[in-house]
Amino acid sequence: MRHNCVAKKFGRSMAHRKALMRNMVTNLVLQESIITTTPKAKQARRDAEKLVTMARKGTLASRRNIAAFLMDPDAVRKMIDVIVPAMEGRKGGYTRILKLGTRRGDAAERCVFQWVVMPSRKETEAASKAESAPAEGTAEAQPQA
Repeated sequence: MRHNCVAKKFGRSMAHRKALMRNMVTNLVLQESIITTTPKAKQARRDAEKLVTMARKGTLASRRNIAAFLMDPDAVRKMIDVIVPAMEGRKGGYTRILKLGTRRGDAAERCVFQWVVMPSRKETEAASKAESAPAEGTAEAQPQA
């Protein structure tokens, strides 16, 4: 019997499901919006919401737990530096699912899975430039006369 078993199985093994959800949330963080099927988005929403809540704590332990879940170090940085500040003041409900209709091949229900408050492109680019810019005291940062 399946009493209190909430998670969908998607016809995959446990390791495959875990990798699928980790990959979806990582791509959501990096791309800010993804197109997927509705059941997958609903399942990935649970993990994404928990990660944002964990990242809002700002502790070293929470950062390590996020790094253990997300598959890309850039995604960890973006989650903490860009997405969490954009979600400031919200108590939950960090993601939204917008339905698109059915897929042509197999009639699966498709949707757009995205953040409710989209971080602006300027903030994202500024954060990436700040990481790649050389320090101010180096010879590379000073103009040559």
